[in-house]
Amino acid sequence: MTTPDGAVGRLVVCPTPIGNLGDVTLRALDALRDADVIACEDTRRTRVLLDRYEIGGKLVSYHEHNERDRAGDLARRIEGGAVVALVSDAGMPLVSDPGYALVQACVAAELPIEVLPGPSSVVVALVASGLPSERWRFVGFLPRKRGELERVLGDTEETLVAFESPGRLAATLGVLADLDEERPVAVCRELTKLHEEIRRGGVAEVAAHYADNAPRGEIVLEAVEGQMSDSRVVHADRDSCDGGPGPFSRGDLRQRVPRDCARPRRARIGGAFEHGRKVIDRVQGDLELGSL
Repeated sequence: MTTPDGAVGRLVVCPTPIGNLGDVTLRALDALRDADVIACEDTRRTRVLLDRYEIGGKLVSYHEHNERDRAGDLARRIEGGAVVALVSDAGMPLVSDPGYALVQACVAAELPIEVLPGPSSVVVALVASGLPSERWRFVGFLPRKRGELERVLGDTEETLVAFESPGRLAATLGVLADLDEERPVAVCRELTKLHEEIRRGGVAEVAAHYADNAPRGEIVLEAVEGQMSDSRVVHADRDSCDGGPGPFSRGDLRQRVPRDCARPRRARIGGAFEHGRKVIDRVQGDLELGSL
């Protein structure tokens, strides 16, 4: 609808939960309620989310098979004053999901675009993997041919993040193991769902597990491209472990952590409580002195 001052509508890119419907943001719910049209990858999947939060709205299909044709129509609606919300089945639209053609059409027509932050399996999996996150590269779905796969998994300094299908996971891990069987990897499966699984370890070990246990569900694979060398630096807190100077190399940490930090769990918890009591006592003393 056209606003009283004649302003055009806008495109609102709305991320949706990657599994747990409770992860939708308040801004996304507001945008879906206010939208004149909701462009969605699968109207049935989106309707489940909308029904959960008692949201109506007009749904139109927008998927990989029709997005080129549908993008022009939606852009014209926006130019005519409509607010169009774009969603995919899960996560952030455009990230290995439809949406690029519509965003491109809006940019070309100089129409307003609002992108809301929210759930993304790529970032969740990267953080959960336990692999280096200071430099990483997302490659979408991995190629099927072995030669192309080996090229993508080549030796670089970055952590690779990729989508993989359950039926191809074991074979892909096998290719990784052939390149370097000690390469650290993580497989994140069914993130935020009831049967969430995160398996970390050397690629040969993880490959053997999935060769015997066929996975199911949505999968994100992370791998350090090339063996993690001692020259790669980890910046550690000066007060961690024994308070020695940082940064440390990975070789330093392998030697230091068992000696300095491998205290019994009871001792670590007791130390944390003792530190907490000291902080509380200090704050109470400041309050009595009127310094706060």
